[in-house]
Amino acid sequence: MERKKILFIAEAVTLAHVGRPLALAQTLDRQRYDLHFACAPGYEMFLKGSDLRTWTLNSISSAQFLAALAKGKPVYDAATLAQYVLDDLRLLQAVRPDVVIGDFRLSLSVSARLAQVPYVGVINAYWSPYVEQRYRVPAIPLARLLPVPLAQRLFDLVRPMAFALHSVPLNRVRRAYQLPPLGNDLRRVYTDADQVLYADTPEMFPAYDLPSTHAYLGPVMWSPPTALPSWWDALPRARDIVYVTLGSSGQGALLPRVLRALAPLPLTVIAATAGTIEPGLLPDNAHVAQYLPGELAAERARLVICNGGSPTSQQALAAGVPVLGIAGNLDQYLNMDGVLRTGAGALLRSDRLAEDTLRSTALQLLSQPAPREAARKVAQQFQRYDAGARLAGVLTQLLWP
Repeated sequence: MERKKILFIAEAVTLAHVGRPLALAQTLDRQRYDLHFACAPGYEMFLKGSDLRTWTLNSISSAQFLAALAKGKPVYDAATLAQYVLDDLRLLQAVRPDVVIGDFRLSLSVSARLAQVPYVGVINAYWSPYVEQRYRVPAIPLARLLPVPLAQRLFDLVRPMAFALHSVPLNRVRRAYQLPPLGNDLRRVYTDADQVLYADTPEMFPAYDLPSTHAYLGPVMWSPPTALPSWWDALPRARDIVYVTLGSSGQGALLPRVLRALAPLPLTVIAATAGTIEPGLLPDNAHVAQYLPGELAAERARLVICNGGSPTSQQALAAGVPVLGIAGNLDQYLNMDGVLRTGAGALLRSDRLAEDTLRSTALQLLSQPAPREAARKVAQQFQRYDAGARLAGVLTQLLWP
């Protein structure tokens, strides 16, 4: 059988959007597929030892992306997306893939169609128009200036208009290429693909009236290929371990406060800094590294404290460990709503973080049996899903119908 060429494209605005397609690419059969991977420069360390053919494709910077989220402004303007389309088309012409798989590369809504390449979009289920969600006001200026209940009421009023505003740039680019608009619902913009795959489970994010072109992959696990730190095997065995990783999505600056909050407690803290802080003077119970293998760290821990995002939450829940999410942007709040519905965690606001509240919440999650039992139930649900096998099934249907 002729090997089919698969091109993965990561919109490298956060590490999560790089790690997820990398994890999926690693699952595919090399006898059947010729695998290519494209992302912005700066992520070479995560491709060490990979057999993927790699390509450079520019993205906006993480700083620009996070700044837009923090202000509640559209992440992309029409000019940026128009340039993305041209960059995509050059790449698609060079690679000539049989299928392109994109993770948050919104311009593929245009470029893949122009190149007539089947387009598979990977996204979290909570961005689907077929999944009901509660929209909490994120840590935007509105929430920082007003009491949260008042900010929430205003946010509920303006959110549909904000979603419409965020949809304008891609619709404008589509119109320039005589493609029909996607409407004013940002969820439609995020999920425009020939096949949409949710990196989640229906148990956590149930859908209604799901079309045949949308399907659940299940959790997609990825850890950076990094060596274990020197202290890994010397951690005290008599103490509970708390794994802290606030990622690259805006909350990294809170890490010193989190470490201070946990310092008085009789436990061991292991933390991944993602390069956001220098080690400096650490509390006696804290051990840090720039990156840690998240799945192994979660398996060692009795509690995971993160930014509420999907990748680390899934690693914790897969290990049957409760999640304390310190959420900032809307994506993180949406993911944590799913965690909260399972009973397997707790949510704190990044813009209202108090050390005593964090400490007491962590103690509750460590001491109460209900969150751990709920996390174990989610872990059992996760075991029913093999994201790689499900992706392979979708590709078979697309390539060998």
